[in-house]
Amino acid sequence: MISSAGAAPALSFDDFLKVDIRVGRIVEAAPFPEARKPAYKLRIDFGPEIGIKKSSAQITRHYTPETLEGRLVMAVVNFPPRQIGPIMSEVLTLGVPDADGEVVLLAPDKDVPIGGRLY
Repeated sequence: MISSAGAAPALSFDDFLKVDIRVGRIVEAAPFPEARKPAYKLRIDFGPEIGIKKSSAQITRHYTPETLEGRLVMAVVNFPPRQIGPIMSEVLTLGVPDADGEVVLLAPDKDVPIGGRLY
């Protein structure tokens, strides 16, 4: 994990291009009581090329399931799936810490087509 204390090591532009970050729309958000830390189970639509993927996100401080559904988010879509409790998380939903270290989601500030790749 990268801390806010310093920058990560330099990498090449080719390395950056290997990370596939896309915009998706949350189509379902539900409590995840089985998680060790408070979290939600998300289903995110990335459009016809990628489809709907599952994710787990520790974002309960700033969001409710009702405020998440329909919201655009950014996620890494080409990491290997990771088992998080009873669900297989297929994408890494991206966020940054607020002043208290709680996650604030990253999202475009305008309505854009889902599936668009970050560049």
